[in-house]
Amino acid sequence: MNHLTKAHEVFDIELAALKAVRALLDKSFDAAVETIVEALKQRGKIVIVGIGKSGNVGQKIAATLTSTGSTAVILNSVDALHGDVGIINGGDVILALSYSGESEELLNLLPTLKRFSVKIISLTGNLKSALARHSDVSLNVKVPKEACPFNLAPTSSTTAMLVMGDALAMAVLQARGFKQSDFAKYHPNGAIGRAMLLKVGDIMRTGNRNAVAAENLSVKEALFVMTHAKSGSLAVVNARGKLAGVFTDGDFRRHMATNENLLSLPLKKVMTPRPICICENALAVEALKIFNERNIDDLIVVNPKNEPVGLVDSQDLPKLKIV
Repeated sequence: MNHLTKAHEVFDIELAALKAVRALLDKSFDAAVETIVEALKQRGKIVIVGIGKSGNVGQKIAATLTSTGSTAVILNSVDALHGDVGIINGGDVILALSYSGESEELLNLLPTLKRFSVKIISLTGNLKSALARHSDVSLNVKVPKEACPFNLAPTSSTTAMLVMGDALAMAVLQARGFKQSDFAKYHPNGAIGRAMLLKVGDIMRTGNRNAVAAENLSVKEALFVMTHAKSGSLAVVNARGKLAGVFTDGDFRRHMATNENLLSLPLKKVMTPRPICICENALAVEALKIFNERNIDDLIVVNPKNEPVGLVDSQDLPKLKIV
């Protein structure tokens, strides 16, 4: 068997495992989500415990929960009995991970956990295990087999546990009404946060870099305005200063091929009326969406009075790290 064939086999085994665990989902999942939501509503948190590979999976689940607004922390099962159990408060939810449900370190911790007013949700592949019996809610992550050829190394089982954790996090997110803007608050330094927190007014070109001209200005004079602004487009305004159209390098080339008197014509004769524009108070991510959908290079920015106040150039987006 070559390496690629082996990789396909592992994928197939783990995909089959996920389908098997998906089929096991029942009302216990609803109960787990409701338990977590209620705890968070009362300002409690999710405390995740696990040993070995399950503990590693627990760290990722905790990170996903926390990044989506559900406070989660990791409690090392061994250190817990040496003082770290102080991290637990009444009203918290314990998310205990153990595929066998019989991990000695975890079982030794259960009596201590029971002294607190907490709910225990277990992720296990054995609903008859000691862990499952002592849990308020148990989620079954039993898989047909591991991807390991000896059926020993945790592979399919840890994948199933990880996906179950993701399912919990996303269901809790939905139940709590968590929004995109909330997500951005927890990722202020990432590309997601930049795109969702920045407004168009924060990234647009203004002043001398924003080419604007009256509709009666000649094309020749308009080209000087565009050159001075180092812009490939120009916002055209009417006598009231409202956006009337746009004139671009592309427009100039197209008209130049058919009109020898182009340079002397007023902009209103050659501009594109009713151009695509965006409000200065819109989120930068909305501008990004327009660029992706409309296949344009420049986007005119207007204020609430429909007056052009800036320009977003698609070439600026990579520098702003929001693409």
